[in-house]
Amino acid sequence: MMQFNEMGLDPRILKGIQEMGFEQPSPIQEQFIPLFLKKPTDIVGLAQTGTGKTAAFGLPMLQVIDPKNRVPQALIISPTRELCVQIAREISDYAKYLPDISIVPIYGGADIGAQVTALRKGVHIIAATPGRLHDMIRKNKVDLSQVSILVLDEADEMLNMGFQEDVDAILEKTPKTKNTLLFSATMPKEIAAIAKNYMTNPIEIAVGKKGSGAENVEHIYHMVHAKDRYSALKRVMDFVPDIYGIVFCRTRMETNEIASQLIQDGYSAEALHGDLSQAQRDYVMEKFRTKGVQMLIATDVAARGIDVNDLTHIINYNLPDDIENYTHRSGRTGRAGKSGISISIIHMKEQGRIRMIEKGIGKKFLRQPVPTGKVICEKQLMYLIDKLETVTINEEQIEPFLPSVYTKLEALSKEDLIKHFVSLEFNRFIEYYGNTPDLNAPDTHDIRGREGRDGRDGRESRDGRRNSSEGLTQFRLNVGLSQGLIPKDIITFVIDATGSRNVEIGKIELFKSHALVEIDSQAANAFLKNSRGMNFRGSFFDAEVNNPGRDGGDRGYDRSGDRGDRGGRFDRGFRKPEGGGEFKRRDRKKRF
Repeated sequence: MMQFNEMGLDPRILKGIQEMGFEQPSPIQEQFIPLFLKKPTDIVGLAQTGTGKTAAFGLPMLQVIDPKNRVPQALIISPTRELCVQIAREISDYAKYLPDISIVPIYGGADIGAQVTALRKGVHIIAATPGRLHDMIRKNKVDLSQVSILVLDEADEMLNMGFQEDVDAILEKTPKTKNTLLFSATMPKEIAAIAKNYMTNPIEIAVGKKGSGAENVEHIYHMVHAKDRYSALKRVMDFVPDIYGIVFCRTRMETNEIASQLIQDGYSAEALHGDLSQAQRDYVMEKFRTKGVQMLIATDVAARGIDVNDLTHIINYNLPDDIENYTHRSGRTGRAGKSGISISIIHMKEQGRIRMIEKGIGKKFLRQPVPTGKVICEKQLMYLIDKLETVTINEEQIEPFLPSVYTKLEALSKEDLIKHFVSLEFNRFIEYYGNTPDLNAPDTHDIRGREGRDGRDGRESRDGRRNSSEGLTQFRLNVGLSQGLIPKDIITFVIDATGSRNVEIGKIELFKSHALVEIDSQAANAFLKNSRGMNFRGSFFDAEVNNPGRDGGDRGYDRSGDRGDRGGRFDRGFRKPEGGGEFKRRDRKKRF
């Protein structure tokens, strides 16, 4: 393996990275740094988060910057505020012995006036988020005409978050002669389009398989009934006493609810989502990085850019909408050469989505049972005993108190003393888990055995038509593919109409002019009642219990068919949805 001192780096840069504790370059650094130093060129780097990408582009960037020319010479664009600040901080650390080089982070949620002032003083490297930088360009507050190196970090994330237009506008303001360095964990067609349109004969460097998960992450899933998801989460956390990780939720509301419940139940947790101010986000992240809190409860958007190397677990409270999001979630653990575990808590109708993710990341999931109360109690007890065995004893400090302690406890035998101690520390677990039920959902079928050639699961009646699954009611919706409906729209609508994010959803089938969806029969009345009075992209929306056998040929999708398209939000009020079509209350007087 090539060492840092063999790559041609400036001795002052080497001194900085040595003080940071870097001993050997990571695979992406070993390939990227000497290549770019030898001849600056356009490069596409395909690598997971946590593989050392910042040093890969940051170290050679520092070497080619001209400190005498105090104008932006390098621009780094990243999707989130956290990642933007982190990149600026890391490159500043690498440049510790290059005092003449100035680096400024530009991101939303902070005082734009202070950022403009920093730019006016002269800066060599800008680390920015797309939205704030585009805003500064429109206001003529930043000059990118002399940028010679442009870095797009976590480019796939930026596009997933809707920054395509911002990125295009920024790239148009940079010189044609610049070197563009694009880093992405996956290579969707949109990223390939950027490489084609804005890069010149780029060299591709790939660490691992394209779109694959980190090699040292173990993928596990627990299958429970939807109503038991929160109880399963607590058991997962209790089974690993020293757990340190992120719980991913689907919505901001769910993030708040789960974090509040965990805190109320005595767990060390904090919520991170887009409604927090920058100061609140900074506070939560600093608390998490310093292990002042064990578990971060976050949405996908809020957690992007988080760089913490010691996470033991990622827990998917809900599966993400697409494989790319799962890749990024699981990539938050198993970083810097360490191992990690990604756990997904699913209900019985989500096994097909697990198979889809397996295929996408090229790794198998291991199904494990949710730990029982007895197993958790035993694990916690052994953890307590291990701490007891390894505790540091300060003889000098405790010596004056020991005679009184010995006198107080002399009536207890060794066995009784152990029992008293264990009970004192352990009673809450014994009381809580004493008679708790098994949460594992029965494996009533093998998903592979039930899947047909088209990949959909479902039983067929004698006339060849599929019937609703057991415990589910099938509804017919009067909008379909011709109105632009996608599975994600239907999922969102069911959640809004039933008022529950834990409602079980079965098969979703899309046709040209209508759609079919199976939902938990216990929620059927609420769904039927609340689904009236809306429209989707100008079409009146109605739902009715479907009469099996009324539909012929179809284009079927289960929930795994959603590839992350941005669907419209169904709304019983008048707020504007995030992306997609609008859902508004229908004027019943105009019903026809």
